[in-house]
Amino acid sequence: MSAIDDIVAQLPMSSLAGQVGSDPQTTEAAVRQVLPTLLGGLQANAQDPAGASSLAGALQSHSPDLVDGGVDLGQVDPADGSKIVSNIFGGQTDQVAQTLGGSLGGQTGLVEKLLPLLAPIVLSYLTKRLGGQAQAGQGGDLADVLGGLLGGQGAGAGAGAGGLGGLLGGLLGGSQGGQGGSSSGGLADVLGGLLGGGRR
Repeated sequence: MSAIDDIVAQLPMSSLAGQVGSDPQTTEAAVRQVLPTLLGGLQANAQDPAGASSLAGALQSHSPDLVDGGVDLGQVDPADGSKIVSNIFGGQTDQVAQTLGGSLGGQTGLVEKLLPLLAPIVLSYLTKRLGGQAQAGQGGDLADVLGGLLGGQGAGAGAGAGGLGGLLGGLLGGSQGGQGGSSSGGLADVLGGLLGGGRR
């Protein structure tokens, strides 16, 4: 099971859809675009020693219990999520939301609601996958873990901007079973450029 499928399986999709004012099918399609974007953004930040250190600290403050046995949305703090999203994407947050929303047929508002809800869940999931090793996970270690989650076989080790774009392109184009394939290249290009180029 991929990291995206694993996280999706933990989400109460009907409840999440109700919270963001959408239907479960549309919400899940959006979630499957937002999750790899968050993971890719974290990986891009982990390429930089300062970013990796900041990420390691953030992971230590997010309990893996949130994703054990299914996510309780009542335990998700959107304010915390907004800070995480801002740390990942900086001034490009709106552009990321617009790009993702466009690939979903004009669902920018839905993406903007999902980003702060899913960000804490992603960090808790990574904490669980790291098994408490986040403190030791500096630079390459964290980037390798994130690259493995994105590429499946650790393809992200040492990847720069181009590598990130390739990983996201492969993930969004390959794991969607053709769904949204026409837009995956543009999304990968935007994220590869703004995250890799702006965060080194």
